[in-house]
Amino acid sequence: MINPIQAVVNSEKSIAVLPFVNMSNDPENEYFSDGITEEIINALTKIQDLKVIARTSSFAFKGKNLDIRTIGRQLGVSTILEGSVRKIQSRVRITAQLINAEDGLHFWSQNFDRELDDIFTLQDEISLLLANQIRDNFGHFNIQEHLIKQPTKSVKAYDYFLKGRYYQLKWNPESIKKAIEFYDLAISFDAEFARAYYGNLQCYGLLSIWGYMPVEEAMSLAIANFIKGQEIDTDLPEYIQSFIGKSFWEEWNYSQSYDLILQLLEINPHHTDGLEAMAELFMVNGYFEQAEVYVKNALNVDPYSANHYFTYANLFYLQQKFDQALVFLEKSLELNPELELALHLKLMCLIWLNKKETFEQTVILAKDETLLKMLFNCINGNQAKLSDETLEEWANAVEEKSQLIPYKLYILANSLHKEIAIDLLEKFISLKRGQVLYFKYEPFLVSLHQFKEFDSLFVSDFTLPESQPEAKVSSIDKQELNAQKEKLLAYIETNKAYLNPQLSLSFLAEKVGLHPNKLSLLVNEEFKMNFNEFINQYRLTHFKSIALNENYKHLSVLALAYESGFNSKAVFNAFFKKAEGITPSTWLKSARDKQS
Repeated sequence: MINPIQAVVNSEKSIAVLPFVNMSNDPENEYFSDGITEEIINALTKIQDLKVIARTSSFAFKGKNLDIRTIGRQLGVSTILEGSVRKIQSRVRITAQLINAEDGLHFWSQNFDRELDDIFTLQDEISLLLANQIRDNFGHFNIQEHLIKQPTKSVKAYDYFLKGRYYQLKWNPESIKKAIEFYDLAISFDAEFARAYYGNLQCYGLLSIWGYMPVEEAMSLAIANFIKGQEIDTDLPEYIQSFIGKSFWEEWNYSQSYDLILQLLEINPHHTDGLEAMAELFMVNGYFEQAEVYVKNALNVDPYSANHYFTYANLFYLQQKFDQALVFLEKSLELNPELELALHLKLMCLIWLNKKETFEQTVILAKDETLLKMLFNCINGNQAKLSDETLEEWANAVEEKSQLIPYKLYILANSLHKEIAIDLLEKFISLKRGQVLYFKYEPFLVSLHQFKEFDSLFVSDFTLPESQPEAKVSSIDKQELNAQKEKLLAYIETNKAYLNPQLSLSFLAEKVGLHPNKLSLLVNEEFKMNFNEFINQYRLTHFKSIALNENYKHLSVLALAYESGFNSKAVFNAFFKKAEGITPSTWLKSARDKQS
């Protein structure tokens, strides 16, 4: 099936971190390799101008032996990181390779062998090295001094936390309960481990929503964990997320929710839950154009998320663009056939499009088959009146907390009982039931717009903010810029720095007295190229000069490349062909023929 969202043209400053392979003797250590992968993804997302593919989409390729270039195209990234983790008692060995997704070329690799006590320092070191390599090869962005903060002083607590996270992300009731056990164990080794408390908060919330735990008990435990996590660390995204859930879904406080979501996106502009929440907030308030921007942004960094495709479909559904909604629903269900909301929204679209045959083939998969068939007949058939017995039975439909979609309300609204429907809708709204969050634009409630009280039911304190002017980038004084540029060129040419095969931007920045972020910006803005292109042009010029020098005629093409500062045959060949349009060997033969 063709992806309805074509991958954005590969963003140059972008990366997908594929799940690290568990190379330990014990297959149970997979939780650890998965955890390390997720930690690196989370660290890289802190870099504002770097596109980092979210965990859901990266892990969609776990265990699949696909060509890196194919993965790169599907995820819309320029760079792929793959690696392995080997945990042996108190030591960990991590191998990582960065690959150019366009041509499959490995342009950086490194092995790390450390004590587990150094795991946080190691994660930070790897993340910073990755960020620098991407910047050197694909263009400027600012990099913080550190990307990972030590969350706990106990390696044992962290190990249990990773186990908890591993089971939580299996997204089923039994694994969620197991995750709580491991989070509790993490807390037993470090009572100040905030992320473990927030993990429990999410798990109890899920068990409550899914009906696998009494609501009062689950919420009591969730609140207790939230209070403890709040006391320890309020800088984590999980802290703001917990407030967004309460403000948006429980209280329908849209203005406050908007401010909270902005805070979350300020911490991480690519936070997919934050992007989706913003899209939903705009949808509730009828700002569909703005909502589409956010859901597209979410899909850009998480293109294999069934939830994001569902949200995009709902965006079209609320605008009564049912054919377009179906395209996105098919993709959502392809990614997650068990996503009930997507199945129900598909059936609702089929009702409006009067696709009876497809509807009947699909409705057998839904729990509310009888109600859905009644609704189909209300819209496309002749069912307009319900029996007194049915009306009496449905009188308290608002109290049915297990209903996913308020079909009884929709049936009443499209029958001869619209007065009952408007009263029932008012009860749903007074209780702020999530099932009717989008009621103002719900197609099945359009028939209730005739009632004068309908408009007064929608209460929102949110209005679309005026677009903010783009922040002006502070320009560097021209005289200062020229001085920095001359100093850089003088150092490189005087010291022939390019001949050092290990030359890095950080090393060069120290030598010329500039912060690495500032040097990166200088190279990109003034020379219109990334750092490696900037240095490799010097190396290429040097290669050409010595290749035609009698003193170097005994050297092979590859030896000449190494003499010029290149440290990789593949990188040299790729750069040479890109710059000259021919291979190094062809160029050399032609140049020597002309010389003779």
